[in-house]
This record gives sequence, C-alpha cells and structure tokens, in this order.
Amino acid sequence: MKVYIEPIGKLINEFTKLPGVGAKTAQRYAYKVINMTDEEAKEFANAILNAKSNVHYCKICGNFSEGDVCDVCKNRVADVICVVKEPKDVIAIEKLNEYNGVYHVLHGTISPMDGIGPNQLNIKSLLERISKGGVTEIIMATNPDVEGEATAMYISNLIKPLGIKVTRLARGIPIGTDLEYADEVSLARAFVERKTI
Repeated sequence: MKVYIEPIGKLINEFTKLPGVGAKTAQRYAYKVINMTDEEAKEFANAILNAKSNVHYCKICGNFSEGDVCDVCKNRVADVICVVKEPKDVIAIEKLNEYNGVYHVLHGTISPMDGIGPNQLNIKSLLERISKGGVTEIIMATNPDVEGEATAMYISNLIKPLGIKVTRLARGIPIGTDLEYADEVSLARAFVERKTI
C-alpha cells in the first residue's frame, strides 16, 4: 500500500533533497505547500524559478550577484580582500557591519578526502586580482577546521612572496564561555592568539 499519493510523495522527495531536511520536515513542507492558495503556490514557485534564473556569480569575486558584478565589488575599494569558502560566509560577515573591504569566494576548501584540490577552487582568479596591484591585505576567513586551515595555509604560501600582508581571523574562547567548559582546541588557540591590553 502506498503511504502517499504520487504528487505528495514526489513533493516530499524533492524537499528531502534540501540540506538539513529530513523526512518529517519534508512532509510538513509538502503539506504546507498543498494548503497554500493557488496564488501563494505560484508566488513560491516563481520565487524559486526567479532566483535560479537571475542569481549568478560575480565575475570578480565569485559572490552571488544579479548582474555580472556584485554590489560590493562595484562600491568598495579593493585594497583589502577577505577570502571566504562560500557566498553564505559573505552574508555572515556583512551582517556585522564591521568590514568595509571586498571579498573573494573560493566555492569550497581543499579536501583531498573528497577529491578537491586547489585547481577546483576559485584561487587562480584571486591571484589575478592581486597581480593587478593595489591590494594591501588578504584576510583568510575560511572555517577553523582541517580543510579551512589547509586552504588558508596554501593560499598564504602563494601570496606571502608577493609582499602582501596575509592575516587570519582570530580564534579562541567565545564571549560568555566559562573556561572550564571551553574545548581544549579553542582554549589553546586563545592562548596563542592572546593580545596585549
């Protein structure tokens, strides 16, 4: 006996393809869509199609953009470049309202276990940007995991001989954390990254 009629089963199946969406969540999403008015369902479907057809990668930095060049690259001085793994990392940094430079999106990190090497990443265009001159600092803002650290070191080794300052986001103990509950890696990093006050 079929649990779902075919249209519902297919919709649930499509939702389970999204990251972090399990069977129960997919079922709730499918029921929500079915209970939408025709107009709401059309708006939802059109939003997906519109995003798919109108969102591109910026030809300069690799971030999401509606045109050839994103707003950040159009409106900011490119002397400091923050290198990130994915476009969602740009959004996280932009929400802080603390950084006024530009970005460079790698679209991944070096991961030999997954068959991802430097040639599969957006590194060549970063070196091309730097070669045009005017860049004074590269901020490596990849995740503080094995792949992110390996990628940061690889890119740093390529850039340092060019005489450009390469920095890494500071890491350590989050504000509000008791030392006794801090993990060993974060606590050790906090000691290494300590600053004069």
